[in-house]
Amino acid sequence: QVQLVESGGGLVQAGGSLRLSCVVSERTISIANIEWFRQAPGKERQFVARITWTASTYYRDSVKGRFFISRDNAKNTVYLQMNSLKPEDTAAYYCTKNGYWGQGTQVTVSS
Repeated sequence: QVQLVESGGGLVQAGGSLRLSCVVSERTISIANIEWFRQAPGKERQFVARITWTASTYYRDSVKGRFFISRDNAKNTVYLQMNSLKPEDTAAYYCTKNGYWGQGTQVTVSS
């Protein structure tokens, strides 16, 4: 069973930055697509970013140019660098791989 553990969330002022980490238990992130999703209270979970096994990256429109996904294969870790944060980015952020999900990390952006 694959385990994913997110960390790096917290409280930040608008305009600030955070870097989320997702540690994957399997040494296969170099050959897998890994995604970040987020879910705000009372709202549906939404796609944020994806890094494919070929290292291609994709983002939802509202975070393009502000968020950047990357991975460190040696550390089995995928990162989400979030810059110029906005209050509407407030949500629990989850990473996922092949249907497995982490427990999430909370990001709160104050105005």
